[in-house]
Amino acid sequence: MTIRNLPGAPEGRPRSAVRWDISARAFARWDAGVRAADDDADRSISIYDVIGYDYWTGDGVTAKRIAGALRSLGKGPVTVNVNSPGGDLFEGLAIYNLLREHEGEVTIKVLGLAASAASVIAMAGDTIQIARAGFFMVHNAWVLAMGNRHDLREIADWLEPFDAAMADLYVARTGQETEAIQKLLDAESWIGGSAAIEQGFADELLPSDQVKQADAKASVAAVRRIEAALRAGGMPKSEAVRLISEFKSGMGDPVGSGAGDPTERGEGDSAEIQQCYAAVLRHPLIATHTE
Repeated sequence: MTIRNLPGAPEGRPRSAVRWDISARAFARWDAGVRAADDDADRSISIYDVIGYDYWTGDGVTAKRIAGALRSLGKGPVTVNVNSPGGDLFEGLAIYNLLREHEGEVTIKVLGLAASAASVIAMAGDTIQIARAGFFMVHNAWVLAMGNRHDLREIADWLEPFDAAMADLYVARTGQETEAIQKLLDAESWIGGSAAIEQGFADELLPSDQVKQADAKASVAAVRRIEAALRAGGMPKSEAVRLISEFKSGMGDPVGSGAGDPTERGEGDSAEIQQCYAAVLRHPLIATHTE
């Protein structure tokens, strides 16, 4: 056989259903609300949408997508950022279990809202953080129903196991009694950041809120130590408070904020304010703070 007898290559574009470009339909189904990063600096998953497939918009966070994100991250710690109004309870339960089964520490960060099914997902964290201005919202299961009175009574009974399942998760996480959790569900409760920590729904505030809280406490502690030094020198409390106020305004910065040195005296300060400086430097209660 010679090469002259080989079939020639077809001219033009082949007639085939095989495509090598990305179709418009694939782009339309792309969901930027669920993302995973596999580098050491950012091992995170973002949940910024309704839970479950949204038939109106085609968006939504599903267990399938979270499973894919976890597979791409592999074993190890993962952070899940949440800001979601909730949605499908069964998808929420599936995502909860996926996170609980993940081989690595899971940190949940409630950046804005973890409502309904999203609050169920949040319970999966080994550590749950919440913004000071963030919220949990918990309620009993909802359903759209129609029928006669017998049908509706049957549906009410049918919903009870789902409410019990949610209550069990909240009880296990918070340590509260079942009756207390059921009251929260019955009332459709909105629980703010600090209250969520007090009630056991979260462990701590977001790190950014923790830093601000620590700075505020340090500032208050510094003022109290200065006041104690002045009063120990025989100055009345009212006079000490007034001098501290002038002292802070003279420095142009709250005591303890780190923007100024409270041990330096200004040339234009009054004798009373300079007396305040001197008391700060002399007194043993303050010396350890200003060294």
